[in-house]
Amino acid sequence: MFTVTEQGKYYASGNWRVTDGMADQFIDNWTAFLTWTQEANDGFLQARLIRDLQDPNHFVSFAAWRDPAAMSAWKEKPEFAEHFGNCRALCTDMQAGGYEQVRAV
Repeated sequence: MFTVTEQGKYYASGNWRVTDGMADQFIDNWTAFLTWTQEANDGFLQARLIRDLQDPNHFVSFAAWRDPAAMSAWKEKPEFAEHFGNCRALCTDMQAGGYEQVRAV
């Protein structure tokens, strides 16, 4: 279960449009990316990849972080570009951003 804590109020999120026929490879690459993230990045809490029920090539990812500094440090590591690029290369479009939780219900 994805739980919200006071520590997990910051998120990196991606909106991924995957090339036809590449969804399984994208899922594998994303899993490798976030496995590395979990192992090598202090401040990472958890991540989820969700798939659009109406469009199987559309995915949204969420990664919870302790604070914005940890999220920024993650993106600055040389390995980030490689892992992110392995996912992005399988997409026709990708939008990413950093977010702060303002309310939970």
